[in-house]
Amino acid sequence: MDLQFLGHSAFKVYIPGATLLIDPFLSGNPSFPAEMSVGQVSEGVDHVLLTHGHDDHVGDTIDILKATGATLTANWEICMWAQDKGIEKINPMNHGGCVNMGAFGVALTNAVHSSACSFDSEGSIADVYLGNPAGVVMMAEDEPTLLHMGDTDIFSDMELINEIYRPQIGIVPIGDRFTMGARTASMACQRFFEFQTIIPCHYGTFPILDQNADQFTECMEDDAFRVAKLKPGETVTVNHSVTAS
Repeated sequence: MDLQFLGHSAFKVYIPGATLLIDPFLSGNPSFPAEMSVGQVSEGVDHVLLTHGHDDHVGDTIDILKATGATLTANWEICMWAQDKGIEKINPMNHGGCVNMGAFGVALTNAVHSSACSFDSEGSIADVYLGNPAGVVMMAEDEPTLLHMGDTDIFSDMELINEIYRPQIGIVPIGDRFTMGARTASMACQRFFEFQTIIPCHYGTFPILDQNADQFTECMEDDAFRVAKLKPGETVTVNHSVTAS
């Protein structure tokens, strides 16, 4: 499995038989690499997965889906919102289910956050409820199981998520204010999960967030070697070993 960090919480994931984007906030993302374009990132994409409806996660989803014909997997409310915008290939689901997408399976987990679209097509403030926030579990044969936590605080049922899905890769928000900060994110990783690889996200994008992952790595102490701090645009390969490029 190859995971490319695109800044903030956006990732491109390559597995045999599928290429996915998770939370593709690219346009307007200050940390999205200037040398990259939305069109370039969208090449070959056949699935888009969304954790929740906030603008810094939905991002370019609609334009990408229209350009590529990819399938949207998200909660029911987000899928219905996208359908209203002309998107036909949708895979609506909710917490508790697991859907086989052929090359991979996907499940939604709890996340302690909120979920809404904050602006209409003219840019005016118009909060639209878009279902409950979630983490996304992606499972593929002969590949490590991935958990993108979305935006969340720490909560004790993370232990149950680990028991059910046994994720080996954790994409973990650490930027504080809107999500876990360094201390609670490290506590979540060490107390509730058994991640082989931890990729911190949702930091450094805006001034009100923590600007780097240094404190998180420090809080991980003896488990700091599990942390893959990717710069936007970098890719990490995760299987039985881990290499970054």
